Amino acid sequence: MAELILYFSRAAENYFGGSLKYIDKGNTEVVAEKIAAATGGTLFKVEPETPYAEDYNTCIEQAKKDLNAGARPKVKAMPQNLDQYDLVTVMYPNYWGTMPMHMFTVLEQIDFTGKTVRPVCTHEGSGMGRSETDLKKCCPGAVIKKGLAIQGSSVHRCDEILKKWIDS
Repeated sequence: MAELILYFSRAAENYFGGSLKYIDKGNTEVVAEKIAAATGGTLFKVEPETPYAEDYNTCIEQAKKDLNAGARPKVKAMPQNLDQYDLVTVMYPNYWGTMPMHMFTVLEQIDFTGKTVRPVCTHEGSGMGRSETDLKKCCPGAVIKKGLAIQGSSVHRCDEILKKWIDS
């Protein structure tokens, strides 16, 4: 089964268990690369046309504003040739209880008929939130599998959990 790993990730200042820390690679991207290495899946990073601020507090306020407005912010590119993929692993950080609005921008433009979607969410205590419900709305025609929530501060130590999830 050919797999597309569609993910949104943000480096810069991030929240880690009560404090802010600068990271060079976003937590979701770290996990996406691990999944690609284990499955041979094709990576596609959803990149905002206008990136969120590097400052964490400003970023989360921007994300909250987008959520409250029901925004569909522009992205730099859309994935192409999706007919070749049966499995789409959709990955994102939990922003205000769901996916970043850029993911909605992309997902709502894809025909998921006959595809299987596996959600993976990075978070720092809020788990999947309502993102699985939102995915069902964004991906009509897809079979949505149970999601995997990985604490952002543990992404470098999640290999065993990922292996079990991939194998299940």
